[in-house]
Amino acid sequence: MACNSGKTVQAVRALLEGLGFDPEAPELKETPARVADYWTERLAGYDMDPQQELRALPGELTPCPVILERVPFVSTCEHHLAPFSGFATIGYLPGPGGTVGLSKLVRVVQGFANRLQVQERMTHQIAQALEAHLRPEAWGVKLVAVHTCMSHRGVKTPDVPVSTMILGGLWLADPPAAFQASRAIYPEPVF
Repeated sequence: MACNSGKTVQAVRALLEGLGFDPEAPELKETPARVADYWTERLAGYDMDPQQELRALPGELTPCPVILERVPFVSTCEHHLAPFSGFATIGYLPGPGGTVGLSKLVRVVQGFANRLQVQERMTHQIAQALEAHLRPEAWGVKLVAVHTCMSHRGVKTPDVPVSTMILGGLWLADPPAAFQASRAIYPEPVF
């Protein structure tokens, strides 16, 4: 996704003016360009192709569960453009699609996090990518995050973890401990 840096810079200048600040003030003069760069980086996930990331490793590997826990992520709430952050647990039991490198799973989490998001959709997107591209016997995705749109505005209640989870295949009936609902991961507050 190509961001229009010129339009973004103009919009940030207008926002500063709308809030009563002078965008030409020495401390704010470079802010519009920095904010444009920030958003270009924050939204880079739209360029991630899960099919490219989830290509199987060559060779025969004995199928065993692969589970990554506490994969940190930061995303942006599409309703308020406010950050939410937390940890992902992502795993699968290899099937016909094979096994992928561990870093590829992290890249998929980061790719979907670096978009305008809601946590529920992000959980579904990661799970659907695992299912579609790895064709595993079982898969699971659990996200636990704190949302600044809830802690810094509205009810102003900080540090409330929100959990979303999707299981598929064999793990629907018998999930590994990392995906059992009673096992919560409480993220450390970052904001």
